[in-house]
Amino acid sequence: MSPGLRVLAVDDEPEALQDLARLLRGHAAVATVDTAGSGPEALACATRARYDAIFLDVRMPELDGVELARVLGHFAMPPAVVFVTAHESAAVQAFELRAVDYLLKPVGRKRLDEAVGRVLGARAEAATALPAPAPAAAAAEHDNDVVPVDNVRGGGTRLLPRASIYYLQAYGDYVRIVGEDGRFLLRGRLADIERRWEPFGFVRVHRQYLVNLRRAVEVRPQLNGTAVLRFPGGHEVPIARRQVGELRRRLAS
Repeated sequence: MSPGLRVLAVDDEPEALQDLARLLRGHAAVATVDTAGSGPEALACATRARYDAIFLDVRMPELDGVELARVLGHFAMPPAVVFVTAHESAAVQAFELRAVDYLLKPVGRKRLDEAVGRVLGARAEAATALPAPAPAAAAAEHDNDVVPVDNVRGGGTRLLPRASIYYLQAYGDYVRIVGEDGRFLLRGRLADIERRWEPFGFVRVHRQYLVNLRRAVEVRPQLNGTAVLRFPGGHEVPIARRQVGELRRRLAS
């Protein structure tokens, strides 16, 4: 028997979100239900965990359901999307985005059962369509993932392609991200991000720096036995003395 579904329910109306989560948790095929009260929160959840399906409200501030579905479609292993809305106007967009179902509020048990059945069918079809990629190939595909970050200038949340990032720097309760699109902030600890991002080519080269080796252009030795790693645009990151040899081996392999 295949494991139960891991589902994310998203709605900016707390009462509607509570009702949807309750219905999903009562379904025999659903193992786990997480919830998010906004598009940016849902995107953050989807970048941290792998969901089989996201039941998604269409009309939300900041990042609406249609926009979020487009972003999720760029994931290497995108979740099935089920739109949940009180409006029929987004049905055409839902079809274009290949949503597995489109539920009108208030959602009844029978329609929810049908939607979960379609999610199960989509999961089974995906499992038989292609063989599992090798780890290196999987990491390369995940370069299409996006990371929700805080914009240093002007506020708001930016959806940043992970592959565009040069390096991350510890910055209190945040990490500072520097890449081809500018500078941003991401809440979290550098050590936690290091573990999650290692498959994508990110390596710790200093107590305060995590770098994307795929974007580095030069290693420049220093007189004191340390080195600096250079990136496009003249960006430089210090390499700790004890990391220099290991980094050279990585770059030569």
